[in-house]
Amino acid sequence: MHRLQNASRAYDWGSSSDIPHFLGASPDGRPFAEVWMGTHELSPSEVEVEGVSTPLGEVAGQLPFMMKILAAGRPLSLQVHPNAQLARIGFEAENERGVPLDAAHRTYKDPRHKPEMAYALTTFDTLVGFRPTAEILRVLDAIDTGLTQRLAEELRSKPGFDGIVRIVEQLLTEPPAAAEVAEIVEQCHRLVDQHVDVKRAYVTLIEVAEHFPGDPGLVITLLLNRVTLQPGEAAFLGAGIIHAHLHGMCIEVMTSSDNVLRAGLTSKHVDPDGLVTCLERGMSRLARITPEVVGTETEVFAPDVDEFALAVTQVAASDANGTPLYGGGRRIVLCTGGHVELVTATGGRTALVRGDSVYVDAGDGAVRVVGTGEVAVAFTPDEETPGRLIDLV
Repeated sequence: MHRLQNASRAYDWGSSSDIPHFLGASPDGRPFAEVWMGTHELSPSEVEVEGVSTPLGEVAGQLPFMMKILAAGRPLSLQVHPNAQLARIGFEAENERGVPLDAAHRTYKDPRHKPEMAYALTTFDTLVGFRPTAEILRVLDAIDTGLTQRLAEELRSKPGFDGIVRIVEQLLTEPPAAAEVAEIVEQCHRLVDQHVDVKRAYVTLIEVAEHFPGDPGLVITLLLNRVTLQPGEAAFLGAGIIHAHLHGMCIEVMTSSDNVLRAGLTSKHVDPDGLVTCLERGMSRLARITPEVVGTETEVFAPDVDEFALAVTQVAASDANGTPLYGGGRRIVLCTGGHVELVTATGGRTALVRGDSVYVDAGDGAVRVVGTGEVAVAFTPDEETPGRLIDLV
């Protein structure tokens, strides 16, 4: 086992307090957004080997998954992650054009797709996937502006996924004037004051508008499902699904990729055409993951991907022998609460408190978790790993 030293990232949408408190550190005013755990080329974790700090990849090889702690103090950008084919083509094309890997305007940071899963550590709000056509029309019809009525007419003439994508493309490539967006915000305030809302569409736009007044992306939020995860719940976001996290802290587990196509609600580089190209699914829907309970201590969240799954294990001091650490092979273990120890069959012990993380290798053999607390384990599942998805809508 190797204790991890992980890189943190301060983005403008991050929280100044959530991640520092989770890690047991004092906030310094910066908006900490993410902590990366893994071997991705941009921010690899490091381990100590014979007293020398060494990239994790030199010990573990290239891991197919990455784990993050994500804390959103305000809404993230409207974004989509590419599938494997688009990621490979886009990465090679930007390389051929000589775009530096760390350039602010670079879109593809690696040649890999990026499905991901979010496991809520606090109440976590997100926008994911398009609402059904009839619901979008209900949302738009109640907003008495010229723009919303034009959009509704266009969707009636071409309902379904293709029609919704056409609206998104129009809003991004021919953005409405800030005054038109402001008029929609004003109408949403009016409706909410009258206690009228359609599945939180209007209150969501009002909340996001506080951070991005006049942004065309505000209109797109009306088209998207809002979903709230409670602590301990998880959701899977496949490639090609539009989303924008709103607020809260979660663990993200994903393929080892940093490919993001943005198209609004951000100060970062946007790629509207690329985002529209990546919208590959039908009526995209968020899928909550129903965990498989293993024993009495572990819940396994296993989406339908080859690269990653997540197991969450709770232990109590009343069980002196603890419980087996779930998964096999190469794993990243994050303590999410309490005080625990990882104990190997040969007697090796590593103590963890909330925020501590460890790389566990296949060569470590059987490992047990003892103490009082909780650990989250990212691993690559085998074919027998249980798990299933249930669509919300």
